[in-house]
Amino acid sequence: MPDDGAWQRLPSPLRELLEGTPGAVGVLDPELRYLYVNPALARINGAPADAHIGRTITEMVPGIDARVDVLRAVLDDGVPRETTSSGHTRARSPLARRYFHGAYHRLEVDGKVVGLAGILLEVTASRQQQHELEQARERLAMLDRASARIGTTLDMDTTCAELAAFLVPVLGDAATVEILPPDDTSAARGAAPGLLRLRRASVVVAPHLAALVRDIGPAGEYVDYRPGSPTRRALESGRPVIENLPGADRVRRAVSHPGRAAAYRSAGVHSELVAPLVARGRRLGTATLLRAGASPPFTEDDAVVAADLALRAAVTLDNARRFTREHSIALDLQRALLSEPGAPPPGLDVAFRYRPAGTSALVGGDWYETVALPDGTALLAIGDVMGHSLEAAVDMSRYQAMLRMVATEGLSPGPILDRMDRLMSPLDPGRPATCLAVVVDPATGACVYASAGHLPPALVAPDGTVTLLPVDPGPPLATGFGGFPEATALCPPGHHLLLYTDGLVERRDESIDASLARLTRLRLPPGANAEQLLDAVLAGLAPAADDDVAMLAASPRAG
Repeated sequence: MPDDGAWQRLPSPLRELLEGTPGAVGVLDPELRYLYVNPALARINGAPADAHIGRTITEMVPGIDARVDVLRAVLDDGVPRETTSSGHTRARSPLARRYFHGAYHRLEVDGKVVGLAGILLEVTASRQQQHELEQARERLAMLDRASARIGTTLDMDTTCAELAAFLVPVLGDAATVEILPPDDTSAARGAAPGLLRLRRASVVVAPHLAALVRDIGPAGEYVDYRPGSPTRRALESGRPVIENLPGADRVRRAVSHPGRAAAYRSAGVHSELVAPLVARGRRLGTATLLRAGASPPFTEDDAVVAADLALRAAVTLDNARRFTREHSIALDLQRALLSEPGAPPPGLDVAFRYRPAGTSALVGGDWYETVALPDGTALLAIGDVMGHSLEAAVDMSRYQAMLRMVATEGLSPGPILDRMDRLMSPLDPGRPATCLAVVVDPATGACVYASAGHLPPALVAPDGTVTLLPVDPGPPLATGFGGFPEATALCPPGHHLLLYTDGLVERRDESIDASLARLTRLRLPPGANAEQLLDAVLAGLAPAADDDVAMLAASPRAG
């Protein structure tokens, strides 16, 4: 402490200010030894004020990065400076690290440098808040990236693969996503008593852990977990589980069966994090992260991030699960309704094709029908109920049944469509549908046709060239507007009449005229029968269509 005389000569208000201020004040001599320490600095350093006098900063608080270089620069040039130091003093603290911001000024008496005065404030809380804010921003940015990369389709396995691919290397060195099989499947019932069975939908590992996939098994396998395993605990609690694996016993408990413990040890896996996939109260599976080698063990902060990602992915997976169930029901219904169209009359060869779109689209309401009429002609029809859903497939069956009923009244195509329009329009909800109806006389090849908002029929010549038949389309069915002009054409033996739905030709990036032009540019196999013709058209136009495709080809027999 400065000599008592000098201290006592300070005005009383100034002494009271230094002693009472919450700011930590210290005075150092040119050798950076303490000359004065106020009570606030003594509390921060965890030692009495008197214990500081004559000792350097590094002697009093060796755990602090005191930035002695900055203090010496202030002594050398007299320019005041501010700096931040960090570390731990003698005072006990639960914090991982403490931070202090200090302002330093050189002291001179009669032009002689006598020391340095510093004022410190602890800014640990501000640093922690800033760190937490940065973490929150990073987490939001990560979730934003995840939203763009996870759930791009309504296919569960694709979503699982996207989740695992995002987790590595963002959160772990390896990731697996495993799904609970449906309760009514043989796979779910095949687990031994007391074991929980999941299907491994995706595995992604960092390049240096490639051998781990061979040892733990690829995607597609079923994995059984014992009670007490991290996977079981995560699913049962609905919360992430961190399992750091310092010893062989912990590894054996963590893996699905003891044989994989050696694979974990060989790969240097030392930490595991299992996040449950739960959406709308339903358990769907787990996402498991592994860290190996020099990667740090998982922390509670990692668990929070993994839980956020798992929650978002689980909602997407549940949507995919619901879609898959509805898609399967609608597809089964549609296939059942289209499996046995009416038998055409003798003298007419007819072939059919129905192909659903890929897993990224819902089943539509595409349908076709043939009805043998009493006078020896045949009614051919193809249609498309608007919308994509189970309801569209159900409405498809209503149109198909109504066509069969109306066909018995002996009407031509235009009145048939008009009658269906008037019968369907009062129904609720009554989804509109397009339809093309054609009456063909096998004996002469004469065709009479009308369209309710449907694409025109095509005529395929024996040499494989394709021509669109002109038609003036009326409005879709169930709108109640009516008015379906008829047209005529000739389909001689050796020619094929081709009816199709828009999924065959329409593409999102082109006009319908351009789409139809692609159909006319096809060169189909000369002399093909109806079955061969449909296969060739599908191969030429719709190798991976975005929508359902229904097709019907008919050809009068020669002689």
